[in-house]
Amino acid sequence: MVQTILFDVDGVLLSEERYFDASALTVWELLYSENYLGIAPEKFKTSYSDEEIASIRKQVFEEADQVLKFFKSRGLNANWDMIYIAFSYQLIHLLSQIKDQEHSQIVNWFENEMDRKTLLEIKDVLKRYKLEIDFSKLLEDFKKFPQAKRELFIVLDKLAEEKLGVQSEIFKQKGSLWSICEHCSQEWYVGDKNILASTGRASVQTGKKGFLDDEKVLAKPEEIADLFQFLRESGISIGIGTGRPELETIEPFAALGWLDQFDVQHIVTADDVLKAENTRGSGISLSKPHPFTYLMALKGKGAKVDEILNQTLPIEYGNEVLVVGDSLADLLAAQKMGCRFAAVLTGLSGKDARTEFEEHNAEIILDSVLDIKELITSICK
Repeated sequence: MVQTILFDVDGVLLSEERYFDASALTVWELLYSENYLGIAPEKFKTSYSDEEIASIRKQVFEEADQVLKFFKSRGLNANWDMIYIAFSYQLIHLLSQIKDQEHSQIVNWFENEMDRKTLLEIKDVLKRYKLEIDFSKLLEDFKKFPQAKRELFIVLDKLAEEKLGVQSEIFKQKGSLWSICEHCSQEWYVGDKNILASTGRASVQTGKKGFLDDEKVLAKPEEIADLFQFLRESGISIGIGTGRPELETIEPFAALGWLDQFDVQHIVTADDVLKAENTRGSGISLSKPHPFTYLMALKGKGAKVDEILNQTLPIEYGNEVLVVGDSLADLLAAQKMGCRFAAVLTGLSGKDARTEFEEHNAEIILDSVLDIKELITSICK
């Protein structure tokens, strides 16, 4: 009998579309804006129509989001990580076009972490040349390597050596350059109004409205609210385990009328995971597919990090816990916990994800999160 259901958010309750829009706009800005590499400042602005966003996303991530789907197929689930790889790859590609003329300068840039000052120095040099962005090459190059999850960062260092002739380890860790990508992404997603609350830092580029008030929901909000109420009235505890930051989870849930259905101690976000990683200080990622997110959502945020990490897996009462997710990372986390898992086909890959879930022995595959109600009803008969 299922006693607890833990929901992922993106691809399950809320569409990932706005995150992917913000991700594409971030890569675009980092390449074209004068605040960063400034390759073509005339292509950058702070407000785009939905049609323009779709065009940019099609360029940055290729037709049908092939780049994003590739990253997800390799177990990389965080949008900030995808942005970091996509931008860093183009940085390497641009520098490869001037490696003969500027080799000593390139070596100098790669000797230390790259911060925004470094990017502005690179911008000043790039302006001397006629260079081309090529979004189509990323998949071609990355498919040569077997790395998965955050080991994909290491591929960037390998490509820097291959294409630039420099020994590098600057890409393999989440350093200054990763933080630049993360902050720029947050500017796009949360907008001017929320950037300080989200990051503790002011915008580098103001004028962005953000997407928090324009979330796309994967079913009628009131139908999802009814589902939560039905589960609670059936005696089932519910929680959230998401890769979203807290602001981007709590604000939409409140606006949609869902927040009152939850005990916030069982809403675990990327902020909780990052805090735990910083507490540990080991450099080990606790993001999905690591089960930490769902384990904390199950135990509650009052549990100590070491207590959660030292939990014997699989957990004793795994059959009583159902994880609902849209990605392989969710499935792998649930399998490590020994929990039941329900895949929903409303994520990035849609119905095409069924084959991957079947190959990884997903127990339950549903068309929509709303099908959970019928599932629980049948289980309880």
